[in-house]
Amino acid sequence: MTNDNVVFVERRGYLAIVVLNRPEKLNALNKEMWSKLGPIFVDLNNDENVRCVVLRGAGEKALGPGADIKEFELERANSSKASEYGKLMHQAMAAIAGCRHPVIARIQGLCVGGALELATVCDLRIASENSRFGIPVNRLGLVMSHYEMAGLIELVGKSTALEILFEGRVFDAEEAYSKGLLNKVVPEKNLDHELDAMVERICKGAPLVNRWHKRFARRIVQGLSSGEPLSEDEIMEGYECFDTHDFQEGYNSFIEKRSPKFHGS
Repeated sequence: MTNDNVVFVERRGYLAIVVLNRPEKLNALNKEMWSKLGPIFVDLNNDENVRCVVLRGAGEKALGPGADIKEFELERANSSKASEYGKLMHQAMAAIAGCRHPVIARIQGLCVGGALELATVCDLRIASENSRFGIPVNRLGLVMSHYEMAGLIELVGKSTALEILFEGRVFDAEEAYSKGLLNKVVPEKNLDHELDAMVERICKGAPLVNRWHKRFARRIVQGLSSGEPLSEDEIMEGYECFDTHDFQEGYNSFIEKRSPKFHGS
């Protein structure tokens, strides 16, 4: 996995792997990385040949330890600079959350601060047993902004999110799983095998259906929770799958007792 870019994309068939690539810094997030993440996910969102995206860190020690603290003096020295920096972060996180394809965070080792924030806006999270988690920003006198906190609260609820922030502890994968931060925890040696199996199952499914389910889930969480009713168009969208070639293929393959071959149309 040799590449000079601080963030890059590997393609393997229907899978796109987005790599945070500063292994010498444990993939600590800097301004350049945040500025690249957003456009990368926008491009992947528009790619019809993508069925699944994996976000991972380079190397085997970390998804990331959070922000590159050495950058603060220049880029985040006051509220004005921090606000401009924050816009890049929010754009990147919104692009990941808004990506229509399923996004999996692959976590091995340290997943703290901004790295955990990135993981919370992915759809699924799989981690090795030796991984560690936390958002100890109160030890630095820093606040987690509204946009950054939204993914955490949506994932684990307000009370658990506040526990993580108030205590500022770094905790293990078992506790992260019990808090609802993770979908799956596996032995380190099995991480990539289990991840590959997840990706294969996702990519074998009808891609249009996966995209619809992701959009519907987001609408339910953001819209229905605030009391905003579904429009007639949104209700009818739940039945548009019946007009797709993939539905006909899935139905016929079931009747014919064979594996379906979906094409995303």
